[in-house]
Amino acid sequence: MTELQAIALGILQGAGEFLPVSSSAHLALAPKVFGWQDPGLAYDVMLHLGTLLAVAVYFAKDWFKIFSDAVRRPGEHDGRLLWLLAAGSVPAGVAGLALNHAAETAFRDPRWIAFNLLFFSVFIWLADRKPAQKLDEAAFSLKDALIIGAAQSLALMPGASRAGMTMMAALFLGYTRSSAARLSFLLGTPIILGAGLMEMRKFTPGSVDAAFLSGLAASFLTGLAVIWLFMAWMKKRGMTPFIVYRVLLGAAIMWMFRQ
Repeated sequence: MTELQAIALGILQGAGEFLPVSSSAHLALAPKVFGWQDPGLAYDVMLHLGTLLAVAVYFAKDWFKIFSDAVRRPGEHDGRLLWLLAAGSVPAGVAGLALNHAAETAFRDPRWIAFNLLFFSVFIWLADRKPAQKLDEAAFSLKDALIIGAAQSLALMPGASRAGMTMMAALFLGYTRSSAARLSFLLGTPIILGAGLMEMRKFTPGSVDAAFLSGLAASFLTGLAVIWLFMAWMKKRGMTPFIVYRVLLGAAIMWMFRQ
């Protein structure tokens, strides 16, 4: 893989991770569309470490407060947030261990990806149009953490989108768009870290070359910019443009891989 290809994949990961368009779908499809060597799921997951760093930097003050309150005020809501986020990560962690082989093989089939893009767009659209979305992070409960966490496990299938599934679930539960986006990013942090640590075992020192570092840097910088832009977007607007993009991409993939 060339450095330019790695940067392109890093940009796709950085943008797709925090938008409801599925970064894993783009990473699986790009090598097939452009005729590149497919680096595989392990490399895709390692690119997630760039976006993990982006969300850690953007929410650094929030994570410091979450850990601090968990120690100083464990009985209050803010003190329980760390444990709620941990509980919400369990469903995706269990699903990842159980379906790891399928995630590396069958789930990366372009036709399956296209189906997921189209199918889940319907539910994201319905959630985005749901009226009376008033809840914020102060309402976050164990029940909500488990429901949103279960939705997050659907993102093992490229085309579903981790951001899309978690925000969809949060919107259906009655959270505001900005709160849904924030919970999505915070809840994604531990699962991205866990997946990255698992895949890191497959890498040797020789795997960390200039192309790898270029992709990681592109993922981090793009992710940081997209988080900032998307958080501002969700305060005033909905997910309609991203839903339209998902539908167009899914239809294009269906046509390109129709045989």
